[in-house]
Amino acid sequence: MKTEAERFQILKSEIISKIDLSRDVDDDEIRDIIASTITRLKREDFLPLKEREELQKQLFYEVRRLGILEELISDNSVTEIMVNGTDAVFVEKEGKLFQWNRSFETVEKLSDVIQQIVAKSNRVVNEASPIVDARLENGSRVNVVMNPIALNGPILTIRRFPDDPIRMTDLINFHSITEEAAEFLKRLVIAGYNIFVSGGTGSGKTTFLNALSAFIPSDERIITIEDSAELQIKGISNLVRLETRNANVEGASEITIRDLIKSSLRMRPDRIIVGEIRDGAALDFLSAANTGHDGSISTGHANSAADMLSRLETMVLMAGMDLPLDAIRRQIASAVDIIIHLGRLRDKTRKVLEITEVIDYKNGEIVLKPLFRFIETGQKGRPKVEGTLEKKNELTHTEKLRKSGL
Repeated sequence: MKTEAERFQILKSEIISKIDLSRDVDDDEIRDIIASTITRLKREDFLPLKEREELQKQLFYEVRRLGILEELISDNSVTEIMVNGTDAVFVEKEGKLFQWNRSFETVEKLSDVIQQIVAKSNRVVNEASPIVDARLENGSRVNVVMNPIALNGPILTIRRFPDDPIRMTDLINFHSITEEAAEFLKRLVIAGYNIFVSGGTGSGKTTFLNALSAFIPSDERIITIEDSAELQIKGISNLVRLETRNANVEGASEITIRDLIKSSLRMRPDRIIVGEIRDGAALDFLSAANTGHDGSISTGHANSAADMLSRLETMVLMAGMDLPLDAIRRQIASAVDIIIHLGRLRDKTRKVLEITEVIDYKNGEIVLKPLFRFIETGQKGRPKVEGTLEKKNELTHTEKLRKSGL
């Protein structure tokens, strides 16, 4: 009698042999082929109805989707999938991280899944180019690190975003931001303030950027620029989405964030939204924000609003321009109006921790003014963090609000 794994492989091979690869075969046809193949199982391989249905589902995932990962990708409550080689799959679900009870049987199976993902994003990953960013059809962000860089086998990390983008009202209901602060930010976005969203890894920068974008007036022309397209901007008909491209095997034809920002300036944008800035593209973003593209928004990694300014200085220097620090700081102070800093607290909740106004550049330093700040009110040491985003000061630069009639 065959083992379960042997039977699965035999069925998979038989099903693949029946698929007409010369044409597009839809999912329903694949399911019919799987069902008819299982129906003809020998008597000794007979399965109860529940097990048969489970086998059909797993075969469909293996043949058509992403193997064992499809179950996780289809689960709306899963936010992160981390595959550490064949032996360990870790999952973040509803804010909690745990090791899944399933894993890949062979390196070949894991590599097949990786190649399938990467190919659909027109990317290449191999020993010569072992690191790549890609995305799934549902918009999930994918990072792959292969041998010889990854010592414990192919590493696959998938950040899954909700099928329906989270709105500001949802963030209010999650107590990530107060209604007062959300209404304040809505007015700033409409009026065209240049906003930078900062935070650590997993703090929710992309989610918050999506929520902010819902406030952009629908009659404007928006250009989004990303390493891997993740933004889910709705309600904007005049929307252009641009994505970077890695170099080919000869090392040519790379298209960077910097290239796309420069090109976007010739496309008559009202606003430019850059998914994340992590290098010399900071200089191009600041230049765009300083040359009439009010309302531009971007995100970056930092530990606080003040730290985001230091990071911007460093990234501008990465552009390779021999600019004095004084000129860089003046450029930042002129371009960035508001910094929104997000954080992930010890109870795994994500909250807006600071909303800070960039006032001016004086005496060699950029002057900041906190407008809202998260104040913890609960007893220290408790697992659940209690607190609120309190208003600290009034906005100083109200010119754009007045021009917009707000």
